[in-house]
Parts: sequence; C-alpha cells; structure tokens
Amino acid sequence: MTSFVSHTTVDCHDAYELSEWWKRLLGYVDVEDDPNEPGHDECMILDPGSGHSILFIEVPDEELPAKRIHFDLRPRTGTRDEEVERVRGLGATEVGDQRGSWGPGTGWVVFADPEGNQFCILRSEAEAAAGAEAGVDAGPPPPAS
Repeated sequence: MTSFVSHTTVDCHDAYELSEWWKRLLGYVDVEDDPNEPGHDECMILDPGSGHSILFIEVPDEELPAKRIHFDLRPRTGTRDEEVERVRGLGATEVGDQRGSWGPGTGWVVFADPEGNQFCILRSEAEAAAGAEAGVDAGPPPPAS
C-alpha cells in the first residue's frame, strides 16, 4: 500500500490574496463548489488539467515557519526565459539566477512570491529534452528552501 499527495499546503498570512496571486501565475482555478473569497482563512486552488490542488491556510503566528513550501515550476508552453519574464511581470522577487551555471541552456531562476515563499522556474520539458539529447545536464537539483 502507498500514499499519494492529496494537495500541497502553504502556511501564510492572507490565504485569499496569496491564492489569487498563485492562480494568476499557474493558471489554476477555484474549486468548483468552493469559491475563494476575501476573508477566508483557507483557500484551495486547482489545476484544471492535472487536478493538482494547493491549499493556502492562514496561521496566527506573526512569523511564519522558515520552510513553508518550495515549488519547482516548468512552463506549460514557451521557454524558461519567457516564463521568467512573465513571473517578473507578476511582481515576483528574483532571489537567484542559476541559468547557465552548468553550461549553456542549463539551470533555473529562484523567485519569491509576495510573502517570501521561494520557487524555481526550470526549463520547459521541451528544453530539458533538447538538452538531454545534446548531452547538456541541468546541473544539481534546485536547493530546498
């Protein structure tokens, strides 16, 4: 017997605002019969393609835990660099740029969302496959936050 991930949970101070920000970034939607609204202390969003869900839950602590979550994201379409620019346009803060660290076309960019949660933008699946065919490694895995 095994387990599966039911959903990913993110501790935060404003569940609604943060869930709305991530919906814009990922193209996720509200759960059909459970729309998120301002003031809700739990907000779940859903990927309409895969069914993956993320639950944003408010915690009363003034300081949030240091390691709340870490996402590694791949663009659905386009390239890593195009997605990096889109993410910047949404107001994410760049934390580190590891592009090219292990050769041309390798690496990722580390960002933080409006509440400081870090996430990485990786190469698209097509870019990763092209790199593998060319013998280019992505480098070590992104660091855990």
